Amino acid sequence: MPAPGETAIIAGAGYAAHGELIIALVAVSAFLGAVTGDSIGYLIGRTGGRRIILRYGPYVRLTPERFARLEAVMSRHGPKIVAVARFVEGLRQFNGIIAGATGMPWRRFVIFNAVGAAAWVGVWVTAGYLAGDHMRAIEAELHRYQWYAVAAAVLAALAYAGWRLTRRREPR
Repeated sequence: MPAPGETAIIAGAGYAAHGELIIALVAVSAFLGAVTGDSIGYLIGRTGGRRIILRYGPYVRLTPERFARLEAVMSRHGPKIVAVARFVEGLRQFNGIIAGATGMPWRRFVIFNAVGAAAWVGVWVTAGYLAGDHMRAIEAELHRYQWYAVAAAVLAALAYAGWRLTRRREPR
């Protein structure tokens, strides 16, 4: 089922809290999926990512100069970024590709990817398992406040668009 990782892990842990799944298997499955997914990304980045980024990167504002800065940051802080990126939406998806494209050694990547995945899975499995008995109440509260969240997201998007437009019109 295509779903954000946190959602799937929380749902699985919630089922485990009700005895329908085994919590250890939920955690191990999530960990293996996380490490495998990022490792595939690493291999993509390592085999052709640099060439693809340099060719198509400017379309997403990743110029060769920015990529060079990214390489410098990855050479200094790469292992920490790989471990922490697991908790940052967006960065989590491109973490492996960037590490591979910037030439991080495979062994170092796998170790820090596993550390980050273990922490990430631990957080979400624990949250889902503890919330398991309260899932109906949590769901009711989420439905109760969902339109406030949608309104806040729309307002934030409009504010950002307005800021970008006014910034673009200012003389440099």
